[in-house]
Amino acid sequence: MDLQIKDKKALVSGSSQGIGFAIAKTLAAEGTQLIINGRNEANLVAAKEKILLEYPQAQVEYISADLSTSKGCDQLTAEHPHIDILVNALGIFEPKDFMDIPDEDWERFFNVNVLSGVRLSRAYLPYMREKNWGRIIFISSESAIQIPQEMIHYGTTKTAQLAVSRGIAETCAGTGITVNAVLPGPTRSEGVVEFVDQVSGGQEFEAFEKEFFQSMRPSSLIKRFADTQEVANMVTYLCSPLASATTGAAVRVDGGVVKSCV
Repeated sequence: MDLQIKDKKALVSGSSQGIGFAIAKTLAAEGTQLIINGRNEANLVAAKEKILLEYPQAQVEYISADLSTSKGCDQLTAEHPHIDILVNALGIFEPKDFMDIPDEDWERFFNVNVLSGVRLSRAYLPYMREKNWGRIIFISSESAIQIPQEMIHYGTTKTAQLAVSRGIAETCAGTGITVNAVLPGPTRSEGVVEFVDQVSGGQEFEAFEKEFFQSMRPSSLIKRFADTQEVANMVTYLCSPLASATTGAAVRVDGGVVKSCV
């Protein structure tokens, strides 16, 4: 299927690995003029090489910038002032007891998970309005709806993303700009694999996965971690003109973890 986004300029924040990288690679496969972002230049070079190895004709640039700061966002938007598709995939998570989460951690999580997307959306909306076409997507989480007690600060930032994305969508009513949030469920990204290695006590991933979905996410209908590509497929569709009637939505790719019929 032709998603009709060839030569659209797309930026994916936090895209050197994980879900962000899978989204970037899929957008590159669709022929977008892709910009990947992260803080570590070596990781970005490696990510670009991986994309070009699989899709030699892809158009890929990278920019190393810390988007948790206004300075980093200003650096990126100065270098790339016009974007058609913005995917706010930058995010961090960290299991920690509520009583052990200091103010500094709350501020760090909001700066990375929420304000990075706010700043970029604010910067790129004027161009999208001028062209009367654009796509903004926030990568939220099922934890936005079912706040995990083991990382309340993370869940709270993901809920904030839902409010921000719906609010921006309201401001774009009657235009060709759509704004949506995507809610992945537990997903087998590099970060999750590293976390499992740290907490599993040497347990094989498959054994941990089975136990996790029995005890921590028993409402899952697929009873497994999603693959990053499964999330990327949904995001890429929402970037397309084919998804022009979907806006202001919270689209779940959660494996049925959220027990809701709407």
